[in-house]
Amino acid sequence: MNGGAAMANACWLASNMAARQRFHRALAAPAETQHAWLQAQLARHAASDFGNGHDFAAIADYAGFARRVPLADYDDFAPWIGRIRRGDTMVLSIDPVTHFAPTSGSSGARKLIPFTRGLTTAFDAAVGPWMLDLAHRRPRLVGGPAYWSVSPLSTTETIADPARTSDNAGAVPIGFADDAEYLGGAKAWLVRRAMAVPASIRHVRDERAFWCLSLLALLRQPELRLISVWHPSFLELLVAAAVEAWSELLEAVASGSNPWEVALPSAAHAAWRAPANRVRAAALRRIGASNWPAWWPRLQVVSCWGEQAAQSGCDRLRSRCAEDAPRVLVQRKGLLATEAVVTVPFADALPLAVCSHYFEFLQDDGDIRRAHELRPGAHYEVIVTNGGGLWRYRLGDVVECTGHLAATPTLRFLGRGGHVSDLRGEKLSEPFVAEALRGLWGDDPAPAVAVLRGWERGAAAGYELLLSTESLAGSVERVAQRLEALLWENPHYALARRLGQLAPLQVVTIGEDDARDALRAHAGRLGEAKPRTLVRAPTRETGRHPAHTGRTAI
Repeated sequence: MNGGAAMANACWLASNMAARQRFHRALAAPAETQHAWLQAQLARHAASDFGNGHDFAAIADYAGFARRVPLADYDDFAPWIGRIRRGDTMVLSIDPVTHFAPTSGSSGARKLIPFTRGLTTAFDAAVGPWMLDLAHRRPRLVGGPAYWSVSPLSTTETIADPARTSDNAGAVPIGFADDAEYLGGAKAWLVRRAMAVPASIRHVRDERAFWCLSLLALLRQPELRLISVWHPSFLELLVAAAVEAWSELLEAVASGSNPWEVALPSAAHAAWRAPANRVRAAALRRIGASNWPAWWPRLQVVSCWGEQAAQSGCDRLRSRCAEDAPRVLVQRKGLLATEAVVTVPFADALPLAVCSHYFEFLQDDGDIRRAHELRPGAHYEVIVTNGGGLWRYRLGDVVECTGHLAATPTLRFLGRGGHVSDLRGEKLSEPFVAEALRGLWGDDPAPAVAVLRGWERGAAAGYELLLSTESLAGSVERVAQRLEALLWENPHYALARRLGQLAPLQVVTIGEDDARDALRAHAGRLGEAKPRTLVRAPTRETGRHPAHTGRTAI
């Protein structure tokens, strides 16, 4: 047992007992819980500019809320967020905005989501019950450190200080210091005490150094109990990097050295130092580079996305663990976006996070249902009021009600509303791709056919540009480089490419007849097909996986 990690885990879990009890009670009373949450938020933020503008003080019930506050998307909030970036206060909520969390938008490369103390509390109200439930099922989880995967900074991000990134365009910093910051305060401090890989890894821009440093920290932790990643391909890539650098990694474990230390900021070097451990290195040498479940004999849980495009990867992990490590639970994550927690794993289900936000659900016919009104088998688009400044926000995720836990609906993620391709969490929308293609051609005539198509072959995935040749300007390689640069404006696409989760963009030159044949498989009968600049992978319907964010890995 790792005493320090075990103590930090026990203290963190104990601090969440009250939240778990509230959540358990709320499952039996979603209507009352949601009503009370909404009324408290309306009263709290009535003095904000948004609250004054929509007369929150006069809203007595849901009907008044729906009448006074319209449905909105990010573009509707962009002017308000612009004011916050310039330093205005009490704009969307009365709480100070501590930072912005960047994520991809449906019509552009980036959205900036305001984070406040209230939104941090909302995330904590969901994560706490989830982890306590998991610890109840797997008590040995508490006894050692955890790996919460950390995303490295993009090449376009700059470091404002050791814990923040900013584009120097506003008064509020952009980005998280690490994943623990979702929880805030003392709880974040406790979580950091049990992290197997220091958060400073995110400052490593060199891809090979990033993988090797992550592996070095993990291989030095025989007591590892939890692995939390977003897309399961992240873990597959980690193992592949271990195979390539196995000898170097074992020597570093044995000697206590760190050949990749130069890639770290100087202030972080101390966090990566470790004593020589020849016994551990010898044990790893006997196990081998590819048998990763045996690296950590007390590993209890692997948490990852398991729906839509991530399902096959999650299934591969489950099969591997069933064969080599049946003690390991591979658990699907709930639906977590940068803007809100929608569902959390709890009691072998994925119930709505009723204590965290206020939820509405838009039907195909335009009618709106509340949490207690959902019907099993029906599909809905999620609308969320998150308490951090987004009011009746169309999240864009489409879910299916799969049943109920007590009286609270359980949900399954179906994908993104609108036309979005998301093989590895990159969330490429058709409007964004169309703008990239327009930028690619500039003033030159566009080809008759230019369509970006996703593909998946086994564990590999990527995109290819189907391009008719009659108006092709320049070499195929040049076109690929230019379009790749434009697609990297999407931070999640850039991240997936840097980590190797997506293969380099390819250009496939074809005739118009061949292009129409290719599109037929995606659009049905050709006479019914609308012009497309983006088509999804033919082997799988694609969808969104909640921001690591992206997201950060919770």
